[in-house]
Amino acid sequence: MKRLLILSLALFAAACSRDTSDVLQGYGEADYIYIASQETGVVRELLVREGDQVEAGARIFTLDPDRLSFSAESAGAQAQAAFAAVRTAQAEAVLAQRNFARGAELSERGFYPRARLDADRAARDSANARLAQARREAGAASAATGLARERLSDTSGAAPVAGTIQQIYHRPGEVVAAGQPIAALLAPSNMKVRFFAPQAMLARLPVGTRVSISCDGCGDAVEARVSFVASEPQFTPPVIYSLDQREKLVFLVEARLEGANVIRPGVPVDVRIIE
Repeated sequence: MKRLLILSLALFAAACSRDTSDVLQGYGEADYIYIASQETGVVRELLVREGDQVEAGARIFTLDPDRLSFSAESAGAQAQAAFAAVRTAQAEAVLAQRNFARGAELSERGFYPRARLDADRAARDSANARLAQARREAGAASAATGLARERLSDTSGAAPVAGTIQQIYHRPGEVVAAGQPIAALLAPSNMKVRFFAPQAMLARLPVGTRVSISCDGCGDAVEARVSFVASEPQFTPPVIYSLDQREKLVFLVEARLEGANVIRPGVPVDVRIIE
């Protein structure tokens, strides 16, 4: 009887060990979208708060447009001057062509000196060269005007997708550099979990494998699909959410959540493979 009891306890312990070995530990991870301006400037208006739900295209912030407005006006004035120079050069080129044509006709009749005709030809070529240069400068000025107007329109930042504002980095009155994040947005599709699996379990975790994700206080378990498996192992992280983890080398695995998102970034989770 005593021997039977010991055997039963051993089998129970083995079963518990197998159950716990199928539970992998990890945490919620988010791929944030950092909303920034392409221009350096002063934050003029912030239209959201942390935790706000925003739709795609919703305005997040605006920068003070005064500095860029001056640049756009200056570029526009330079473009107008460049186009005026083109008109002047075009008129000079037309006149020079007419003078040369008239001189060539008279030269054929013997009434126009050869040297005078050569001077008219040189004047015509010079006028055409000035016209070509003026057109190039006008094109550059037009492009500069377009860029200045585009930069002016970039003073307003919008949400590229629907999601939740997770963090605000700068507020009205603060100076931000070009590309410096002003707000972080989390789209539901950008939420995932990262967990670690021993080598013995990799055969059960190819990309596309369905897994069940649960955590304390998260309600019912949610499903996810494995989207990435590291090709090289790493040492067990110093902070791991399991006292039963004894593997020295583990492989990082990522899974994208499906359906409703109840997992928060940084929350410890339990991962089970759905057979």
